[in-house]
Amino acid sequence: MPAPSGRPIRADARANEDRLLAAAARAFARDGAAATLKQIAKDAGVGIGTLYRRFPTREELVDATYRYETARLAAQAPDLLRELPADRALRAWMSQVLDYLVTKHGMADTLRTVLRSDVELSSQTREQLTSAIEEFRRAGIAQGVIRADVPAADILMALAGVTLVAGSHRQRAQAERLLDLLMDSTTRAGSWRGDADQRAP
Repeated sequence: MPAPSGRPIRADARANEDRLLAAAARAFARDGAAATLKQIAKDAGVGIGTLYRRFPTREELVDATYRYETARLAAQAPDLLRELPADRALRAWMSQVLDYLVTKHGMADTLRTVLRSDVELSSQTREQLTSAIEEFRRAGIAQGVIRADVPAADILMALAGVTLVAGSHRQRAQAERLLDLLMDSTTRAGSWRGDADQRAP
C-alpha cells in the first residue's frame, strides 16, 4: 500500500509514518510555525533520525501532513453516514473541516511554498473534498433532507468562504454560526437541526 507521501512502504515503516503525520498535524495546530521537528518526533514516539529518513526537509513533512489530513477528512464521510442522517452527518463533517483548517493555518508559510512547487496539489484537494461532499449530498437527496439543486462544488466553495473569513481559533463560534446558515440553505426546511429546533419560534 502506498504511503500518504506516495512512496511504497513496509507495514512497520507505515505505522511510524502514520504516527509522525498525526503528531505533525497536532503540533502544527497547537504551535503553528513554532512546531519543531524534534518535538514532533518525540510526540510520535520515534527518534529524530526516523523522522528525517521519512521526511528529510520540513517542506516534505508539511506536504505529507497536508495530504494525510486531507485524505483523513475525506475518508470520514462513510463513517458519519453510517452513524447519522445525511444532513446531520454533513454538518458534523463541516465542523471537522474547521479543525482541519487549524492545522493548515499552522503550517501556512511552508505550505504556500509547497503549493507553488506542486500545482496539482490544490486541485487534488478540491477533488477529494468535493467527492466527500457528493457522498453526503447523494445520501441526503435519497433521504429527502438535502436539496438536489445545490451542487457539491458550490457547497465546497461556500464552506471555503466561511473558513476564509472566520478560520482562526478566536472566530470558531462565528464560523459555526456561518456553517449553520450554509446548512439552512443546503437542506430542506432545516431538517438537520432536529425536531426541537424546528419547533422553536
